[in-house]
Amino acid sequence: MFTTVAGTVLGLLAGGAMAETVHGVVVFSRHGDRTTKHYGAQQLTNLGASQNFQVGSDYRARYIEADSPHRILNISEFNYIPSQVYASAPNQGILLNTATAFLQGLYPPLVDLNSEIASQTLNNGSESTSPLNGYQYVTLQGVSSNSPDAIWIKGDDGCPAVTEASSSFETSTEFTTKLSSTKDFYKSLFPVLKSVYDIKSPSDLSYAKSYDIYDLINVARLHNASSPAQDISDDQLFQLRTLADSAEFGYNFNASQPARSIHAQTLSAAVLNQLNKTVTSEGKLKLSLLAGSYDAFLAFFGLTDLTSVSPNFYGLPGYASTMVFELYTPETTTSFPAEDALRVRFLFKNGTTGSLDAFPLFGTKADSLSWNEFASQMSKRAIGTAEEWCSVCASTAGFCAAYANRDGVAAAGAGSAKGAMSNAVAGVVGAVVTLGVVGIVGLVVFLFVSRRRKAGNKSVVMMMADEKSVRSVSTGAGKV
Repeated sequence: MFTTVAGTVLGLLAGGAMAETVHGVVVFSRHGDRTTKHYGAQQLTNLGASQNFQVGSDYRARYIEADSPHRILNISEFNYIPSQVYASAPNQGILLNTATAFLQGLYPPLVDLNSEIASQTLNNGSESTSPLNGYQYVTLQGVSSNSPDAIWIKGDDGCPAVTEASSSFETSTEFTTKLSSTKDFYKSLFPVLKSVYDIKSPSDLSYAKSYDIYDLINVARLHNASSPAQDISDDQLFQLRTLADSAEFGYNFNASQPARSIHAQTLSAAVLNQLNKTVTSEGKLKLSLLAGSYDAFLAFFGLTDLTSVSPNFYGLPGYASTMVFELYTPETTTSFPAEDALRVRFLFKNGTTGSLDAFPLFGTKADSLSWNEFASQMSKRAIGTAEEWCSVCASTAGFCAAYANRDGVAAAGAGSAKGAMSNAVAGVVGAVVTLGVVGIVGLVVFLFVSRRRKAGNKSVVMMMADEKSVRSVSTGAGKV
Protein backbone atom coordinates (compact mmCIF):
# COMPACT_ATOMS: atom_id res chain seq x y z
CA MET A 1 0.00 0.00 0.00
CA PHE A 2 1.31 3.41 -0.91
CA THR A 3 1.69 5.87 1.91
CA THR A 4 0.51 9.44 1.39
CA VAL A 5 3.97 10.57 0.36
CA ALA A 6 6.18 8.00 -1.31
CA GLY A 7 9.78 7.97 -0.13
CA THR A 8 12.43 9.26 -2.49
CA VAL A 9 14.53 6.24 -3.32
CA LEU A 10 17.25 7.97 -5.27
CA GLY A 11 17.39 11.24 -3.43
CA LEU A 12 16.19 12.98 -6.60
CA LEU A 13 13.50 15.42 -5.58
CA ALA A 14 11.32 16.55 -8.45
CA GLY A 15 11.77 20.18 -7.59
CA GLY A 16 15.55 20.06 -7.35
CA ALA A 17 17.27 22.27 -9.90
CA MET A 18 19.85 20.53 -12.07
CA ALA A 19 21.87 21.53 -15.12
CA GLU A 20 19.80 19.52 -17.57
CA THR A 21 17.32 19.95 -20.40
CA VAL A 22 14.03 18.09 -20.72
CA HIS A 23 13.08 17.38 -24.34
CA GLY A 24 9.85 15.43 -23.93
CA VAL A 25 7.70 13.48 -21.49
CA VAL A 26 5.05 10.78 -21.46
CA VAL A 27 2.54 10.84 -18.59
CA PHE A 28 0.27 7.91 -17.71
CA SER A 29 -2.53 8.98 -15.36
CA ARG A 30 -5.13 7.19 -13.30
CA HIS A 31 -8.57 8.75 -12.88
CA GLY A 32 -9.49 10.69 -9.76
CA ASP A 33 -12.20 9.91 -7.22
CA ARG A 34 -15.21 8.17 -8.74
CA THR A 35 -18.48 6.46 -7.91
CA THR A 36 -18.24 2.80 -6.95
CA LYS A 37 -17.57 0.22 -9.64
CA HIS A 38 -20.01 -2.25 -8.11
CA TYR A 39 -23.07 -0.89 -9.89
CA GLY A 40 -21.31 -0.22 -13.19
CA ALA A 41 -21.26 3.00 -15.21
CA GLN A 42 -18.89 4.57 -12.69
CA GLN A 43 -18.33 8.29 -13.12
CA LEU A 44 -15.71 10.79 -12.13
CA THR A 45 -16.94 12.84 -9.15
CA ASN A 46 -16.43 16.57 -8.73
CA LEU A 47 -13.62 15.71 -6.33
CA GLY A 48 -12.10 13.34 -8.88
CA ALA A 49 -12.16 15.93 -11.65
CA SER A 50 -10.54 18.42 -9.30
CA GLN A 51 -7.83 15.90 -8.47
CA ASN A 52 -6.97 15.32 -12.12
CA PHE A 53 -7.06 19.07 -12.76
CA GLN A 54 -4.68 19.62 -9.85
CA VAL A 55 -2.22 17.05 -11.18
CA GLY A 56 -2.39 18.63 -14.62
CA SER A 57 -1.64 21.99 -13.00
CA ASP A 58 1.31 20.45 -11.15
CA TYR A 59 2.77 19.19 -14.41
CA ARG A 60 2.20 22.56 -16.01
CA ALA A 61 4.31 24.09 -13.23
CA ARG A 62 7.05 21.53 -13.83
CA TYR A 63 7.16 21.21 -17.60
CA ILE A 64 5.60 24.34 -19.13
CA GLU A 65 6.07 27.41 -16.96
CA ALA A 66 9.05 29.54 -17.93
CA ASP A 67 10.67 29.65 -14.50
CA SER A 68 10.79 25.87 -14.03
CA PRO A 69 14.24 24.22 -14.23
CA HIS A 70 12.48 21.21 -15.79
CA ARG A 71 10.64 23.11 -18.50
CA ILE A 72 10.47 21.18 -21.76
CA LEU A 73 12.69 22.84 -24.33
CA ASN A 74 10.74 25.32 -26.49
CA ILE A 75 7.29 24.21 -25.34
CA SER A 76 4.61 26.88 -25.67
CA GLU A 77 4.02 28.45 -22.28
CA PHE A 78 0.60 29.98 -22.88
CA ASN A 79 -1.02 28.87 -26.15
CA TYR A 80 -1.77 25.21 -26.74
CA ILE A 81 -0.03 24.06 -29.95
CA PRO A 82 -1.49 20.77 -31.27
CA SER A 83 1.80 19.46 -32.69
CA GLN A 84 3.43 19.70 -29.27
CA VAL A 85 0.86 17.79 -27.19
CA TYR A 86 -0.72 14.37 -27.70
CA ALA A 87 -3.48 13.00 -25.46
CA SER A 88 -5.36 9.72 -25.64
CA ALA A 89 -7.85 7.78 -23.52
CA PRO A 90 -10.16 4.81 -24.01
CA ASN A 91 -13.64 5.78 -25.13
CA GLN A 92 -15.11 5.64 -21.62
CA GLY A 93 -16.59 8.65 -19.91
CA ILE A 94 -14.54 8.31 -16.76
CA LEU A 95 -11.19 8.15 -18.57
CA LEU A 96 -12.06 10.74 -21.20
CA ASN A 97 -13.05 13.10 -18.39
CA THR A 98 -9.86 12.23 -16.52
CA ALA A 99 -7.74 13.30 -19.47
CA THR A 100 -9.90 16.38 -20.09
CA ALA A 101 -9.50 17.60 -16.50
CA PHE A 102 -5.75 16.98 -16.63
CA LEU A 103 -5.47 18.96 -19.88
CA GLN A 104 -7.53 21.81 -18.42
CA GLY A 105 -4.87 22.09 -15.72
CA LEU A 106 -2.06 21.79 -18.25
CA TYR A 107 -3.36 24.56 -20.52
CA PRO A 108 -5.98 26.59 -18.61
CA PRO A 109 -8.00 29.50 -20.07
CA LEU A 110 -5.80 32.15 -21.61
CA VAL A 111 -7.33 35.01 -19.60
CA ASP A 112 -5.96 33.31 -16.48
CA LEU A 113 -2.51 32.95 -18.05
CA ASN A 114 -1.89 36.05 -20.11
CA SER A 115 -4.68 38.54 -20.70
CA GLU A 116 -2.70 40.29 -23.43
CA ILE A 117 -2.84 37.28 -25.74
CA ALA A 118 -6.28 36.06 -24.65
CA SER A 119 -8.18 38.41 -26.96
CA GLN A 120 -8.04 39.38 -30.61
CA THR A 121 -8.65 42.85 -32.01
CA LEU A 122 -11.18 42.97 -34.84
CA ASN A 123 -11.11 45.43 -37.76
CA ASN A 124 -13.72 47.60 -36.06
CA GLY A 125 -11.45 47.97 -33.04
CA SER A 126 -13.44 45.74 -30.69
CA GLU A 127 -11.86 42.96 -28.66
CA SER A 128 -12.95 39.32 -28.97
CA THR A 129 -12.17 36.60 -26.43
CA SER A 130 -13.11 32.96 -26.93
CA PRO A 131 -15.72 31.48 -24.55
CA LEU A 132 -15.01 30.69 -20.90
CA ASN A 133 -12.28 33.31 -20.58
CA GLY A 134 -10.26 31.99 -23.46
CA TYR A 135 -10.79 28.29 -22.81
CA GLN A 136 -8.25 26.18 -24.71
CA TYR A 137 -9.64 23.20 -26.59
CA VAL A 138 -6.85 20.65 -26.29
CA THR A 139 -7.34 17.75 -28.69
CA LEU A 140 -8.05 14.43 -26.97
CA GLN A 141 -8.02 11.18 -28.95
CA GLY A 142 -10.82 8.91 -27.73
CA VAL A 143 -10.17 5.28 -28.66
CA SER A 144 -13.06 2.89 -29.30
CA SER A 145 -12.87 -0.53 -27.67
CA ASN A 146 -13.11 -2.20 -31.09
CA SER A 147 -10.16 -0.28 -32.53
CA PRO A 148 -6.67 -1.81 -32.78
CA ASP A 149 -5.42 1.27 -30.95
CA ALA A 150 -7.39 0.21 -27.85
CA ILE A 151 -4.75 -2.33 -26.89
CA TRP A 152 -2.06 0.22 -26.03
CA ILE A 153 -3.80 1.57 -22.93
CA LYS A 154 -6.20 -1.30 -22.18
CA GLY A 155 -4.35 -4.35 -23.42
CA ASP A 156 -6.16 -6.67 -21.01
CA ASP A 157 -9.62 -5.90 -22.38
CA GLY A 158 -10.88 -8.49 -24.83
CA CYS A 159 -7.84 -10.67 -24.13
CA PRO A 160 -8.81 -14.22 -23.06
CA ALA A 161 -5.20 -15.03 -22.20
CA VAL A 162 -5.21 -12.35 -19.50
CA THR A 163 -8.50 -13.66 -18.13
CA GLU A 164 -7.20 -17.20 -17.89
CA ALA A 165 -3.85 -16.23 -16.41
CA SER A 166 -5.39 -13.87 -13.86
CA SER A 167 -7.92 -16.43 -12.70
CA SER A 168 -5.12 -18.89 -11.98
CA PHE A 169 -4.09 -16.63 -9.09
CA GLU A 170 -7.10 -18.04 -7.25
CA THR A 171 -5.46 -21.47 -7.17
CA SER A 172 -2.25 -20.14 -5.61
CA THR A 173 -1.17 -20.78 -2.04
CA GLU A 174 -1.18 -17.04 -1.34
CA PHE A 175 -4.80 -16.70 -2.42
CA THR A 176 -6.15 -19.78 -0.65
CA THR A 177 -4.30 -18.92 2.56
CA LYS A 178 -5.71 -15.39 2.64
CA LEU A 179 -9.16 -16.66 1.67
CA SER A 180 -9.15 -18.88 4.74
CA SER A 181 -7.46 -16.55 7.22
CA THR A 182 -9.75 -13.58 6.44
CA LYS A 183 -13.02 -15.49 6.31
CA ASP A 184 -14.34 -14.25 9.65
CA PHE A 185 -13.19 -10.68 9.01
CA TYR A 186 -15.14 -10.42 5.78
CA LYS A 187 -18.24 -12.07 7.23
CA SER A 188 -18.24 -9.47 10.00
CA LEU A 189 -18.81 -6.79 7.36
CA PHE A 190 -22.23 -8.11 6.36
CA PRO A 191 -24.20 -5.62 8.51
CA VAL A 192 -22.41 -2.81 6.67
CA LEU A 193 -23.10 -4.14 3.17
CA LYS A 194 -26.37 -6.04 3.50
CA SER A 195 -28.28 -3.25 1.75
CA VAL A 196 -26.29 -3.85 -1.46
CA TYR A 197 -28.69 -5.58 -3.83
CA ASP A 198 -26.59 -8.66 -4.60
CA ILE A 199 -25.08 -9.26 -1.15
CA LYS A 200 -27.60 -11.64 0.42
CA SER A 201 -25.62 -13.30 3.20
CA PRO A 202 -22.23 -13.19 4.97
CA SER A 203 -21.01 -15.96 2.66
CA ASP A 204 -21.13 -13.48 -0.22
CA LEU A 205 -18.20 -11.62 1.34
CA SER A 206 -14.67 -12.98 1.09
CA TYR A 207 -11.11 -12.26 -0.01
CA ALA A 208 -12.18 -13.32 -3.51
CA LYS A 209 -14.07 -9.99 -3.70
CA SER A 210 -11.55 -7.97 -1.71
CA TYR A 211 -11.29 -5.01 -4.09
CA ASP A 212 -15.02 -4.78 -4.67
CA ILE A 213 -15.69 -4.78 -0.91
CA TYR A 214 -12.99 -2.20 -0.23
CA ASP A 215 -14.31 -0.01 -3.03
CA LEU A 216 -17.91 -0.13 -1.82
CA ILE A 217 -16.95 0.82 1.72
CA ASN A 218 -14.34 3.41 0.78
CA VAL A 219 -16.70 5.26 -1.58
CA ALA A 220 -19.57 5.13 0.93
CA ARG A 221 -17.40 6.49 3.74
CA LEU A 222 -16.43 9.43 1.58
CA HIS A 223 -19.74 10.26 -0.06
CA ASN A 224 -22.63 8.90 2.04
CA ALA A 225 -22.92 10.29 5.56
CA SER A 226 -25.84 7.97 6.42
CA SER A 227 -24.15 4.77 5.23
CA PRO A 228 -23.33 2.02 7.76
CA ALA A 229 -19.83 2.25 6.27
CA GLN A 230 -19.30 5.21 8.60
CA ASP A 231 -19.02 2.63 11.39
CA ILE A 232 -15.93 1.11 9.77
CA SER A 233 -12.83 2.14 11.70
CA ASP A 234 -9.67 3.48 10.10
CA ASP A 235 -7.88 0.27 11.10
CA GLN A 236 -10.54 -1.84 9.40
CA LEU A 237 -10.36 0.29 6.26
CA PHE A 238 -6.59 -0.06 6.26
CA GLN A 239 -6.94 -3.84 6.47
CA LEU A 240 -9.46 -3.81 3.63
CA ARG A 241 -7.09 -1.72 1.53
CA THR A 242 -4.02 -3.90 2.11
CA LEU A 243 -5.99 -7.05 1.34
CA ALA A 244 -7.22 -5.45 -1.89
CA ASP A 245 -3.62 -4.47 -2.66
CA SER A 246 -2.42 -8.05 -2.42
CA ALA A 247 -5.28 -9.49 -4.44
CA GLU A 248 -5.10 -6.98 -7.27
CA PHE A 249 -1.34 -7.28 -7.59
CA GLY A 250 -1.73 -11.06 -7.73
CA TYR A 251 -4.33 -10.80 -10.47
CA ASN A 252 -2.16 -8.45 -12.52
CA PHE A 253 1.38 -9.80 -12.30
CA ASN A 254 3.32 -13.00 -11.88
CA ALA A 255 6.89 -13.23 -13.16
CA SER A 256 6.41 -16.86 -14.19
CA GLN A 257 3.16 -16.14 -16.04
CA PRO A 258 3.68 -13.23 -18.47
CA ALA A 259 0.09 -13.34 -19.72
CA ARG A 260 -1.11 -11.73 -16.49
CA SER A 261 0.68 -8.51 -17.44
CA ILE A 262 -0.13 -8.26 -21.15
CA HIS A 263 -1.66 -4.81 -20.52
CA ALA A 264 1.69 -3.62 -19.12
CA GLN A 265 3.46 -5.04 -22.17
CA THR A 266 1.26 -3.07 -24.56
CA LEU A 267 1.54 0.04 -22.38
CA SER A 268 5.32 -0.30 -22.55
CA ALA A 269 5.09 -0.24 -26.34
CA ALA A 270 2.86 2.84 -26.23
CA VAL A 271 5.24 4.73 -23.94
CA LEU A 272 8.22 3.78 -26.06
CA ASN A 273 6.40 4.76 -29.23
CA GLN A 274 5.52 8.23 -27.92
CA LEU A 275 9.06 8.90 -26.72
CA ASN A 276 10.36 7.63 -30.03
CA LYS A 277 8.15 10.17 -31.83
CA THR A 278 9.82 12.89 -29.79
CA VAL A 279 13.23 11.55 -30.81
CA THR A 280 12.48 11.12 -34.51
CA SER A 281 10.76 14.51 -34.73
CA GLU A 282 13.75 16.09 -32.97
CA GLY A 283 11.60 17.38 -30.15
CA LYS A 284 8.53 18.59 -32.02
CA LEU A 285 6.27 16.32 -29.94
CA LYS A 286 6.86 17.46 -26.39
CA LEU A 287 4.24 15.97 -24.06
CA SER A 288 2.07 12.87 -24.36
CA LEU A 289 -0.77 12.02 -21.96
CA LEU A 290 -2.34 8.58 -21.67
CA ALA A 291 -5.23 8.00 -19.24
CA GLY A 292 -5.84 4.51 -17.92
CA SER A 293 -6.60 2.24 -14.99
CA TYR A 294 -4.95 1.01 -11.82
CA ASP A 295 -4.45 -2.50 -13.16
CA ALA A 296 -2.03 -1.21 -15.79
CA PHE A 297 -0.05 0.52 -13.04
CA LEU A 298 0.23 -2.68 -10.99
CA ALA A 299 1.20 -4.80 -13.98
CA PHE A 300 3.82 -2.24 -15.02
CA PHE A 301 5.24 -2.08 -11.48
CA GLY A 302 5.81 -5.82 -11.62
CA LEU A 303 6.99 -5.96 -15.21
CA THR A 304 9.72 -3.34 -14.68
CA ASP A 305 10.88 -4.73 -11.32
CA LEU A 306 9.83 -1.67 -9.33
CA THR A 307 8.67 -3.99 -6.55
CA SER A 308 12.32 -4.78 -5.80
CA VAL A 309 12.90 -1.07 -5.16
CA SER A 310 10.05 -0.51 -2.72
CA PRO A 311 7.28 -2.72 -1.31
CA ASN A 312 4.95 0.24 -1.91
CA PHE A 313 4.79 -0.85 -5.55
CA TYR A 314 2.82 -3.93 -4.51
CA GLY A 315 0.01 -1.54 -3.56
CA LEU A 316 -2.76 0.15 -5.47
CA PRO A 317 -1.90 3.64 -6.73
CA GLY A 318 -4.08 6.39 -5.30
CA TYR A 319 -6.63 8.32 -7.29
CA ALA A 320 -5.03 10.61 -9.91
CA SER A 321 -1.64 8.90 -9.57
CA THR A 322 0.78 9.37 -12.45
CA MET A 323 3.80 7.68 -13.97
CA VAL A 324 6.15 9.91 -15.93
CA PHE A 325 8.89 9.14 -18.43
CA GLU A 326 11.26 12.08 -18.98
CA LEU A 327 13.48 12.28 -22.03
CA TYR A 328 16.34 14.64 -21.20
CA THR A 329 20.00 15.50 -21.53
CA PRO A 330 22.12 15.92 -18.38
CA GLU A 331 23.35 19.32 -19.48
CA THR A 332 21.81 22.57 -20.65
CA THR A 333 21.18 22.60 -24.40
CA THR A 334 19.32 24.90 -26.78
CA SER A 335 18.64 22.39 -29.55
CA PHE A 336 17.71 18.74 -29.85
CA PRO A 337 20.79 16.54 -29.28
CA ALA A 338 22.10 13.38 -30.88
CA GLU A 339 20.44 10.16 -29.74
CA ASP A 340 23.44 8.97 -27.75
CA ALA A 341 23.21 12.09 -25.56
CA LEU A 342 19.63 11.37 -24.49
CA ARG A 343 18.61 9.77 -21.22
CA VAL A 344 15.29 8.61 -19.76
CA ARG A 345 14.14 8.96 -16.16
CA PHE A 346 11.09 7.28 -14.60
CA LEU A 347 9.12 9.15 -11.95
CA PHE A 348 6.00 8.29 -9.96
CA LYS A 349 3.56 10.55 -8.13
CA ASN A 350 1.06 8.86 -5.81
CA GLY A 351 -2.23 10.73 -5.94
CA THR A 352 -2.36 14.49 -5.62
CA THR A 353 -0.38 14.85 -2.39
CA GLY A 354 2.52 12.51 -3.05
CA SER A 355 5.84 13.91 -4.17
CA LEU A 356 7.10 13.28 -7.69
CA ASP A 357 10.00 10.90 -7.15
CA ALA A 358 12.40 9.05 -9.43
CA PHE A 359 12.81 5.28 -9.19
CA PRO A 360 15.16 2.89 -11.01
CA LEU A 361 13.62 0.59 -13.60
CA PHE A 362 14.49 -2.97 -14.59
CA GLY A 363 16.53 -3.67 -11.44
CA THR A 364 19.35 -1.41 -12.62
CA LYS A 365 19.63 0.74 -9.46
CA ALA A 366 20.33 3.71 -11.77
CA ASP A 367 18.43 6.98 -11.54
CA SER A 368 18.24 7.14 -15.33
CA LEU A 369 19.15 5.13 -18.40
CA SER A 370 20.54 6.08 -21.77
CA TRP A 371 17.84 6.31 -24.42
CA ASN A 372 19.31 3.28 -26.18
CA GLU A 373 19.32 1.17 -22.99
CA PHE A 374 15.83 2.27 -22.00
CA ALA A 375 14.49 1.47 -25.47
CA SER A 376 16.19 -1.92 -25.40
CA GLN A 377 14.78 -2.83 -21.98
CA MET A 378 11.27 -1.65 -22.83
CA SER A 379 11.35 -3.47 -26.16
CA LYS A 380 12.20 -6.74 -24.40
CA ARG A 381 9.03 -6.38 -22.36
CA ALA A 382 6.74 -4.87 -24.98
CA ILE A 383 4.04 -6.29 -27.21
CA GLY A 384 4.68 -3.95 -30.09
CA THR A 385 2.06 -4.81 -32.73
CA ALA A 386 -1.67 -5.44 -32.81
CA GLU A 387 -0.91 -8.65 -34.66
CA GLU A 388 1.26 -9.93 -31.82
CA TRP A 389 -1.41 -8.96 -29.29
CA CYS A 390 -4.08 -10.85 -31.25
CA SER A 391 -1.87 -13.93 -31.31
CA VAL A 392 -0.76 -13.84 -27.67
CA CYS A 393 -4.28 -13.12 -26.44
CA ALA A 394 -6.01 -15.58 -28.78
CA SER A 395 -8.44 -12.71 -29.19
CA THR A 396 -11.60 -12.81 -31.26
CA ALA A 397 -11.70 -9.01 -31.58
CA GLY A 398 -12.96 -7.97 -35.01
CA PHE A 399 -9.71 -6.30 -36.06
CA CYS A 400 -7.77 -9.50 -35.37
CA ALA A 401 -9.26 -11.01 -38.51
CA ALA A 402 -6.87 -8.77 -40.44
CA TYR A 403 -3.98 -10.96 -39.30
CA ALA A 404 -5.29 -14.28 -40.55
CA ASN A 405 -2.50 -14.25 -43.15
CA ARG A 406 0.12 -13.73 -40.43
CA ASP A 407 3.23 -13.92 -42.59
CA GLY A 408 1.96 -11.48 -45.20
CA VAL A 409 0.90 -8.84 -42.71
CA ALA A 410 4.10 -9.21 -40.68
CA ALA A 411 6.21 -8.72 -43.76
CA ALA A 412 4.26 -5.63 -44.76
CA GLY A 413 4.61 -4.15 -41.28
CA ALA A 414 8.34 -4.80 -41.10
CA GLY A 415 8.94 -3.26 -44.47
CA SER A 416 7.18 0.01 -43.69
CA ALA A 417 8.19 0.71 -40.12
CA LYS A 418 11.91 1.13 -39.93
CA GLY A 419 12.16 4.51 -41.58
CA ALA A 420 9.97 6.07 -38.86
CA MET A 421 12.14 4.81 -36.02
CA SER A 422 15.04 6.12 -34.05
CA ASN A 423 18.09 3.88 -34.16
CA ALA A 424 17.29 2.56 -30.69
CA VAL A 425 13.80 1.39 -31.58
CA ALA A 426 13.99 0.46 -35.26
CA GLY A 427 12.85 -3.05 -36.04
CA VAL A 428 11.58 -3.81 -32.54
CA VAL A 429 8.27 -2.03 -32.08
CA GLY A 430 8.17 -0.46 -35.50
CA ALA A 431 4.66 -1.50 -36.31
CA VAL A 432 3.35 0.61 -33.46
CA VAL A 433 4.36 3.71 -35.39
CA THR A 434 2.60 2.49 -38.52
CA LEU A 435 -0.40 1.14 -36.67
CA GLY A 436 -2.64 3.58 -38.50
CA VAL A 437 -2.04 1.61 -41.70
CA VAL A 438 -2.69 -1.71 -40.02
CA GLY A 439 -5.73 -0.22 -38.30
CA ILE A 440 -7.25 0.61 -41.69
CA VAL A 441 -6.85 -3.00 -42.75
CA GLY A 442 -8.42 -4.12 -39.48
CA LEU A 443 -11.32 -1.72 -39.92
CA VAL A 444 -12.05 -2.94 -43.45
CA VAL A 445 -12.10 -6.54 -42.29
CA PHE A 446 -14.15 -5.67 -39.23
CA LEU A 447 -16.80 -3.91 -41.33
CA PHE A 448 -16.88 -6.85 -43.73
CA VAL A 449 -17.39 -9.31 -40.86
CA SER A 450 -20.02 -7.05 -39.31
CA ARG A 451 -22.01 -6.89 -42.54
CA ARG A 452 -21.91 -10.65 -42.91
CA ARG A 453 -23.21 -11.03 -39.37
CA LYS A 454 -26.01 -8.58 -40.05
CA ALA A 455 -26.91 -10.48 -43.20
CA GLY A 456 -27.44 -13.54 -41.06
CA ASN A 457 -29.63 -11.61 -38.60
CA LYS A 458 -26.98 -11.83 -35.92
CA SER A 459 -26.15 -8.93 -33.66
CA VAL A 460 -22.59 -7.71 -33.45
CA VAL A 461 -22.31 -8.09 -29.70
CA MET A 462 -18.76 -6.84 -29.35
CA MET A 463 -19.24 -3.47 -31.02
CA MET A 464 -19.31 -0.86 -28.28
CA ALA A 465 -20.65 -3.60 -26.01
CA ASP A 466 -19.21 -2.37 -22.78
CA GLU A 467 -17.98 1.18 -23.19
CA LYS A 468 -18.74 1.85 -19.54
CA SER A 469 -16.83 -0.95 -17.89
CA VAL A 470 -14.71 -1.86 -20.92
CA ARG A 471 -14.11 -5.49 -20.36
CA SER A 472 -15.55 -7.72 -23.04
CA VAL A 473 -13.87 -10.66 -21.33
CA SER A 474 -13.52 -9.71 -17.68
CA THR A 475 -11.07 -10.75 -14.99
CA GLY A 476 -12.70 -8.50 -12.49
CA ALA A 477 -15.13 -6.24 -14.27
CA GLY A 478 -13.35 -3.46 -16.07
CA LYS A 479 -10.77 -2.13 -13.66
CA VAL A 480 -10.87 1.62 -13.44
